[in-house]
Amino acid sequence: MAGPLVSTGWLAEHLADPDLVILDGSWHMPADGRDAKVEYAAGHIPGAVFFDIDQVADHSTDLPHMLPPPADFATAARRLGVEPGSTVIVYDTVGVFSAPRVWWEFRAMGHEAVFVLDGGLKKWTAGGHPVETGWREARHGAFKSHPAPALVADKAQVAAVLRAGSAQVVDARAAARFRGEAPEPRPGLRAGHMPGAVNVPWSAVVAPDGAFAPPERLKTAFEAAGVDLARPIITTCGSGVSASILALGLAVLGRQDVAVYDGSWSEWGAAADTPVATGP
Repeated sequence: MAGPLVSTGWLAEHLADPDLVILDGSWHMPADGRDAKVEYAAGHIPGAVFFDIDQVADHSTDLPHMLPPPADFATAARRLGVEPGSTVIVYDTVGVFSAPRVWWEFRAMGHEAVFVLDGGLKKWTAGGHPVETGWREARHGAFKSHPAPALVADKAQVAAVLRAGSAQVVDARAAARFRGEAPEPRPGLRAGHMPGAVNVPWSAVVAPDGAFAPPERLKTAFEAAGVDLARPIITTCGSGVSASILALGLAVLGRQDVAVYDGSWSEWGAAADTPVATGP
């Protein structure tokens, strides 16, 4: 496969491949009032198992769904049936929204054979492909984590690159939140953005039908925001979910080395020692 995306047609043809692991990585903002687990049980791609973004997380922090320690991630991946040689396909019910977060987590743990289903469950069902109901438990695999720390950024690293101008920080939140004109959905966070960051809302890289935008539109979206695609990039957002959408889009454009700021605005906006800017 070329690139980080697979089509619904490809998946339909390879559904029975023995080394394939399909993960439903659906997750919704609390204000959406949707339960991803209930929706999974009501209908999912045949053979898919549910990846719980909030449970496969670092529970030693109160920050939402932070990347867990490598050993904990490996345990969770094994329970999902992932082997060292598995080809992992991740999808979500929105189209392309939370699946990139799972894609990034596997890559951050050293597993490169991971791909996102373009258009997700929405495009799968629109194409007349089957779904199954109920809850599926996988046979345990033997996955092992091999962390790739260059793909994960923390608060200190983001602050350092902003001071030095050594990397570009690209924020995936909606423009009104980036400018500080709209309140944050999580309580206790200041409004605005990191001084020096630029804004590419995640909706700018996803088509209205939930599928990923074509490469030419991706390139235009980043370049219009002033992003130099040849320089180092760190993506950020509210809690590390939509930042992963931008990282996926950059991977489509050939940038496989983009880091995600895991704590994102949930950490930066709550901290007492971080600067905040408002406006464009």
